[in-house]
Amino acid sequence: MSPEFIFQLQLVLGYVAWLLCFGVYIWPRLKSMDLFEAQRAIATLHSFRFFGLVFILPGVVSPHLPASFAVFAAYGDFATGVLAMLALVTARIRRLAWLFVVAFNGVGVTDLIVDYYHAIQADVPAHVGELLRDTYAIPVIYVPVLMITHVAAFYLMLRPLRRLRTIDASVSRDISKA
Repeated sequence: MSPEFIFQLQLVLGYVAWLLCFGVYIWPRLKSMDLFEAQRAIATLHSFRFFGLVFILPGVVSPHLPASFAVFAAYGDFATGVLAMLALVTARIRRLAWLFVVAFNGVGVTDLIVDYYHAIQADVPAHVGELLRDTYAIPVIYVPVLMITHVAAFYLMLRPLRRLRTIDASVSRDISKA
């Protein structure tokens, strides 16, 4: 098997494993929580994204790791982590905290999508072991749970809007019947 195939297989299996874990243990708990508290839990996980700066740390990754991937990934993760921390720090000022919740999720999901794009463009999967070295575990273990929790965060944020639309629709039906 080629290194590229092994990496892609591990990436897919990382998503499968996290989706199974998330579906059984994390998602039921998040859905049962107050919306803001669920977002705080997600922000807590993402507050560790400063760890992505490792992609620009000499000696940890290969000096041949393409800058088109490494720099954007490092600073995208860093920005997401700082925004998540700001969401946690401002929790007592709900309106401000919500701005940071939306911001860290928007920046974070954009970062991950663009990182995938840059990695493919720079042919990182074909040389992943040589290029990522000790950070190899980040894309196959850590990134899947980050993407899954961003999707969950957006779903949770949109859920109250769906409820309002359902209530509006049922009230409209009741009024039209009367």
